[in-house]
Amino acid sequence: MSKLKPRERDAIVQALRAGVVPKLGLRHIQVGRVREIEELVKDMERIADGGSAIRFVIGEYGSGKTFFMNLIRLVALEKGLVVMFADLAPDRRIHATGGQARGLYAEMARNLSTRTKPDGGALASVVERFVSQAHRDAEEKDVPTGTIIRERLSHFEELTDGFEFAEVIRRYWEGHENGDDELKSAALRWLRGEFATRTDARKALGVRTIVDDASVYDHLKLMSAFVCEAGYKGLLVGLDEMVNLFKLTSSQARNANYEQILRILNDVLQGSAENLGFLMGGTPEFLMNTRRGLYSYEALQSRLAENTFARDGLVDLSGPVVRLASLTPEDLFVLLANVRRVMQDDETALPDTALVAFMNHCSDRIGEAYFRTPRNTVTAFVNLLSVLEQNPGVELSDLIETIDVSEDLGEDMSEVDETAGAQPSGDDDLISFKL
Repeated sequence: MSKLKPRERDAIVQALRAGVVPKLGLRHIQVGRVREIEELVKDMERIADGGSAIRFVIGEYGSGKTFFMNLIRLVALEKGLVVMFADLAPDRRIHATGGQARGLYAEMARNLSTRTKPDGGALASVVERFVSQAHRDAEEKDVPTGTIIRERLSHFEELTDGFEFAEVIRRYWEGHENGDDELKSAALRWLRGEFATRTDARKALGVRTIVDDASVYDHLKLMSAFVCEAGYKGLLVGLDEMVNLFKLTSSQARNANYEQILRILNDVLQGSAENLGFLMGGTPEFLMNTRRGLYSYEALQSRLAENTFARDGLVDLSGPVVRLASLTPEDLFVLLANVRRVMQDDETALPDTALVAFMNHCSDRIGEAYFRTPRNTVTAFVNLLSVLEQNPGVELSDLIETIDVSEDLGEDMSEVDETAGAQPSGDDDLISFKL
């Protein structure tokens, strides 16, 4: 295993204490799920070869969905892909009419990452790389750089909003050539979806369209084509916290989002998308609930239904849905040992027998949930190690009974009232019926 850098150690410890996934150093603590990772590595290779892929990563709260998606994100970066990741939220969703979809795109664009800039904010360097290559080609051929840019992006005009996209890239070059930082900044703002009105975009750049709620998916396809022109292998789009669609109270809004997911799914499965992949993370309720989840939309249910032959321990990882298998107690032991290695230089400070005692305590408190949904278990373990590290005279036996570990039930679902038979008036097709 490669040497752990102090920066990675701090990032891992701080993230685990807060119960969130570290963006750095995942390889130092990753355990289990070998088959799922192998399958998604193949997806990344397919995207790099000009294909497309879509996966719904389904798991309980605290089971490691976000960790798994971030691990695949790092794999994609190593394979030469560009990644755009974002969490859905009440003000960020796939389809909307009030700017929420554009807000999601803007968040993804801000988080755009490459291998050399894995923490986001890489859009400017991707555009710079493209125009620099075009400039070198133009000097070799002794033609204006704008001509080369126009040639290399000519096929964009066949795509929705492609002409404007290519025009914005040309305007960026103009700003680069003339030392006009304001023009370059305006071009990047347009590419990030930060213009709220067409009027502002026309004044700043002379283009008549912007990234709006209706064109988010079209712009993701444009971005995948553009990063390939800039020398990358493709684009991976990651959307976590998809349960926020499940929590929408309006059935009309939910169905509009599910229609957009269906459009993406059809494009990918039919081969219409190129060098483009999607990862969507959600809970079993988000997928299987027949009243509010993806299964409430019949066309999606038929496409995402499980393989009926994959029963009695048999698995099929070739479909769009990847169900994260639970960690075993053995996996969790290795995970805790990895966390111990990250936090303590001297492994003898906390022997293996202490790890077993800690796991037994967690098992007594919350049963098998301690390894099926390990987020709270790991957080408690990090807190324990922190106290032991900062209080040299304290023994594990002094603390073990005071450790509070609770089952991860997904508190953010508490606002969804599944017991109510009907949704608010005017929202659903049939509210009540009386003779």
